[in-house]
Amino acid sequence: MTQTTVAPATVAEVMAELAALEDAKTRGVNERHGDDHGVNLGELRALAKRLKTQQDLARRLWATGDSAARLLATLICRPRAFERDELDAMLRQARTPKVHDWLVNYVVKKSPHAEALRVAWAADPDPVVASAGWALTTERVAKKPAGLDLAGLLDTIEAEMRDAPDRLQWAMNHCLAQIGIEHAGHRARAIDIGERLRVLEDHPTPPNCTSPFAPVWIAEMVRRRHDG
Repeated sequence: MTQTTVAPATVAEVMAELAALEDAKTRGVNERHGDDHGVNLGELRALAKRLKTQQDLARRLWATGDSAARLLATLICRPRAFERDELDAMLRQARTPKVHDWLVNYVVKKSPHAEALRVAWAADPDPVVASAGWALTTERVAKKPAGLDLAGLLDTIEAEMRDAPDRLQWAMNHCLAQIGIEHAGHRARAIDIGERLRVLEDHPTPPNCTSPFAPVWIAEMVRRRHDG
């Protein structure tokens, strides 16, 4: 019995599918959050599931510069196949929030270069790049804190978070909250820093969602763990 194989999709075929999924209402919602595409993310994930892993196609889709294509690329790539310099270049090209976040969370975090990039990016003068370094640091605070200087991280947050640009400030604040949630020995100081800096204290929070204001965030997550 002859086994049939399915030819890999071409960039042109995939771009045509993405164009067909484009929706003006979805684009309007996304643009209010700084993103520049109109493809429903559920439909994008369904397309990725059908395409499965295709590293060469992922690289080609990323090279188009199209945000929907780049989001799709993060879902069908092989994260461990990228070199460190390649990931660094990709992050600097990822200027919309969703592409940036998916690249960090779905690709870089699974890469053997994640730790080296975390250290390099956190010290980068570009605040968007630095925010990726802080996102990776937050991941380590929660999952692999051994070797991290948590007190030193709090020193940096205390000195720099209040005046940091929005994306970097958000990432630092997440790290502050994570330290307070995960590490009881640093909790009081993390809460004190949050209370004094007041960062994101007035951030709009939907009903039934936890405020990103660090003291509230820390208290709520600790309460849930104790109640659970």
